[in-house]
Amino acid sequence: MEMEKVIRSLVGTVVSHTRDKSVTVLIERWVKHPLLGKVIKKFKKYHAHDETNQYKTGDSVIIVESKPISKTKSWIVKSLA
Repeated sequence: MEMEKVIRSLVGTVVSHTRDKSVTVLIERWVKHPLLGKVIKKFKKYHAHDETNQYKTGDSVIIVESKPISKTKSWIVKSLA
């Protein structure tokens, strides 16, 4: 039996594209508070690899997990969402 590798992907918004071949992507998710039951927004930023420097601030993109590219980058921008 072969194990299928699951590739994680996330949809977010580019918030910074100042570095060469890198973008910062903001991921927003809604979670329910365990005690209060109120639904709240949580945010997390990921550094992603953008080989062609084509994605700009404000673009909605899909990022996929990859092997580590640098100390902080282990995601690659796949396409516009």
